[in-house]
Amino acid sequence: MIKLHGVTNRDSNWDALNAITKRLANKDPSIWGLAAQAEAAIRLDWVDLPEASRDLLPVLDALSAWSREIGHTNFILCGMGGSSLAPEVIAAHYKRSLIILDSTQPDQVNDALNSELSKSCIIVASKSGSTIETASQKALFQDALISAGLEPRNHMVIVTDPDSPLHKSALEDGLKVVTANPKVGGRFSALSAFGLTPAALIGVDISVLLDDAFDAAQEFTKPDSVVVAFAALLARPEFAFAKFYDRNSSFPGLADWIEQLVAESTGKEGRGVLPVVLNSQPTADSNAITFNENDPLAVVGNLGAQFIFWEWVTALLCFLLKVDPFNQPNVAESKDRTGKILANWRDDLGRPAFETETLSIYSEQGLDSLENYLTGARSGKYLSIMAYLNRNTSKDAIQLRDLLESHLKIPTTFGWGPRFLHSTGQFHKGGPLVGSFIQITTATDLKIPIPGAGYGFERLVLAQALGDFEAIKMRQLPVIRIHLKNERAGMAELLAVAKKLKN
Repeated sequence: MIKLHGVTNRDSNWDALNAITKRLANKDPSIWGLAAQAEAAIRLDWVDLPEASRDLLPVLDALSAWSREIGHTNFILCGMGGSSLAPEVIAAHYKRSLIILDSTQPDQVNDALNSELSKSCIIVASKSGSTIETASQKALFQDALISAGLEPRNHMVIVTDPDSPLHKSALEDGLKVVTANPKVGGRFSALSAFGLTPAALIGVDISVLLDDAFDAAQEFTKPDSVVVAFAALLARPEFAFAKFYDRNSSFPGLADWIEQLVAESTGKEGRGVLPVVLNSQPTADSNAITFNENDPLAVVGNLGAQFIFWEWVTALLCFLLKVDPFNQPNVAESKDRTGKILANWRDDLGRPAFETETLSIYSEQGLDSLENYLTGARSGKYLSIMAYLNRNTSKDAIQLRDLLESHLKIPTTFGWGPRFLHSTGQFHKGGPLVGSFIQITTATDLKIPIPGAGYGFERLVLAQALGDFEAIKMRQLPVIRIHLKNERAGMAELLAVAKKLKN
């Protein structure tokens, strides 16, 4: 069951949403208009997942028994966006260990690769298997297992759509495969095989998640239901940059999952709602959305209920914004640019506009200090910090969000690259073109070749940053890239300057 705190003001959107909740429950693909109908017709089975995913229970029970028999004690999930964010929330909520590899940053890849492979279960999750990050990770781990004298079929599980290229190759290799419902998009897949397979393997009772989601969804079609109230709230202008805070709840990471769901679903055709995930306790008058019943504006309910609630809210919000919730037209753009950069790679990446001993700045502006570059980010209505760093060891970088938001007085998001490309990356390029952007990349001596690719992760992650830089710049949006020549020293300098700005 979901309960709302602080949502009382009824507006005209409630009536419009009341008129379509039963249509959504019946999976009517015409809700979002003619242009979206074809895509919606093959993307609405998430509505049924609280009940339909029960068919997975015996499959996942058998898979978990196989894993216990092999002796897996270490679980690694290779996946991006919706394939990794929900399992990460589930693992954190139930306090289970799950290594999330949602990066091509070589130091983070190496952290996962250094796990004890003989006791590891590597879960590779991708609808098609063509996602460059996940395909590269799969190739790496498969090669590493063979090199260690281990059988990949004893240590790898594939989660994918039926008859996908990944499904076919996995069957040829004799790997364990769990197929997902192909009529569920990635960001709506929390209660599908993509969310439930890793959860089951790490020992979570997934029937509880489904029970809670099912019970909550029974209320959604009633007049003035919680999903109607909250979708209408988010459609208000004051929530164009909606603040979320989950650190005082039992759902760490839920705000990041919501960020991807809402930003990628709504951020297109020049419209959208951008979630801003807060790191510090918000003030009582900040209008921040939390998950703690003692806070002024809160969504309270069990985890399974939270998943289905936010999926419904997002679909209804897209109806009010008049956008297709299920496509992501601008995500492929950065992928295509990355591919071209890799195919025509040059080691000479140009001269920096400004540099110190520890960092270089690449920009079309010719400013004379790091302070001026950071202050210049005020030119947008929001700032996005995109850090292509190892999020296991670079958590200090998150401080930049609070420091720069405090100084610039504009909503500020923080995303780990390339993970955010499957989340807020769609909003950056498809939503309102009012952002300013700071990329952070770093030098690394670690070279990890990607089997069969002809290049390594160190080149791939930089190409992804450069590809997205180009996609942002071509929209004439302000963007700079701060390259840390030495990550520790460069980040220390960056934070020191940002702290002076705050003062």
